[in-house]
Amino acid sequence: MEITHIEHIGIAVKSIEEQLPYYEGILGLKCYNIETVEDQKVKTAFFMVGQTKIELLEPTSDESTIAKFIEKRGEGIHHIAYATKNLGESLKEMESKGVRLIDQQPRGGAEGLNIAFLHPKSTGSVLTELCEHPE
Repeated sequence: MEITHIEHIGIAVKSIEEQLPYYEGILGLKCYNIETVEDQKVKTAFFMVGQTKIELLEPTSDESTIAKFIEKRGEGIHHIAYATKNLGESLKEMESKGVRLIDQQPRGGAEGLNIAFLHPKSTGSVLTELCEHPE
């Protein structure tokens, strides 16, 4: 697997609107995209920091994984995402190395990325997302 860079760091929040004053007003970052990913029951907001994005994740349903994460652990860092060049092959390689997959196949994510998650029990307790920019 070839990881090219850290694609983004996902941060679970109760409300994107409540967090914008901190990220924009205090840190001076510019939110360049807010979108809802219906099948994941999440609203996302993105900020660029150098070559890496910060992704705020707000649950749109009490049934979303983000809502459950916040209920269990509170707001904070949810996952780290790495960009890879061939996500399908990367998943096969991870599985062959004994890594437990949450997603067996790539699926659609925010910003049109193909994504897949690795289980934190196989990744040092860090929820890990692999991303691929579609060609």
